[in-house]
Amino acid sequence: MTVALFSGQGSQYPGMGKDILEAFPELSEPYDVASQVLDRDMKKLCFESTPEELALTINAQPAILLTSIVCAGAVMRKYNSDKSKWWFFQGVAGHSLGEYAALSFTNCIDLIVMFRLIKARAEAMHEAARENKGAMAAVLKLDPAKVEEICSGAKEYVAAVNYNSPQQTVIAGTPEGIAEVTPIFAELKGRVVPLNVAGAFHSKLMQSAADKFYESAKEILAGEHYEEAYKTLKEYGSRFFSNVTGAEKTDFSDLPEYLAQHIVSPVRFTDELRAMREAGFTRFIEFGPGKTLTGLVKKTLPDVEAWNVENLAGVESRNVYE
Repeated sequence: MTVALFSGQGSQYPGMGKDILEAFPELSEPYDVASQVLDRDMKKLCFESTPEELALTINAQPAILLTSIVCAGAVMRKYNSDKSKWWFFQGVAGHSLGEYAALSFTNCIDLIVMFRLIKARAEAMHEAARENKGAMAAVLKLDPAKVEEICSGAKEYVAAVNYNSPQQTVIAGTPEGIAEVTPIFAELKGRVVPLNVAGAFHSKLMQSAADKFYESAKEILAGEHYEEAYKTLKEYGSRFFSNVTGAEKTDFSDLPEYLAQHIVSPVRFTDELRAMREAGFTRFIEFGPGKTLTGLVKKTLPDVEAWNVENLAGVESRNVYE
């Protein structure tokens, strides 16, 4: 069985998706929709921005979401005469921001509505990051439990927030908190790599963003039939896996609450991958910029297939439907 994975924030780079759009001009529609909703030229943002400009939360989130959708759309158009057959992928998941692409990919949320959501989310998180200065870093070569232990003993705020692989845990907190624990991890032979993000995502420093986004999401999703869409997903035999629980998500009764909680909850990606493997999934295909998730899959589940589709070469590398 095959899982469609979608990239998270931090994977962005200038020019992402450009060669795909040139090869599949019909995929201009998502760019047009996003440009209309966000009131800016999304092609120009994705293709011509500087790395610094693109890294801003208000830019990175919609740009990555858009690129992920386009990467998946190109694969369906090249290899599948019925472009709606997303349900060939018996599992869908995303890393943090990637869950929004997963919801869009499975038609649980309309594309216009999705970009309205991501606009509200990015703006709320951008504002929270400006109000509560924070940072993130990946801690490598240490057990997650040890990372948690060190963070819990810090005087300044810092916490484990992304469980990416057995040997990679991302921490978030104040700059002072990150600085406090970094030499401790070094003494334990761990490696600390600062991340190119604008705030302490998935931590309590984002609570104001979660509160604000919850109100926006309730308004945006009012009248939407995402529960019915999820029932259709289940009827096709496809399953949605959650960062928040690290397991399959089956309750879509209050999506605004879930999406708000998602902003401040740890990303339990390692548990999520193991849950998918236990459910029988053996192929993991990452759609979107970069290949971070592909690497995490290989480190966590060495017995499965994993590859990424981020450009035209990736689209043409193999037929995922075979």
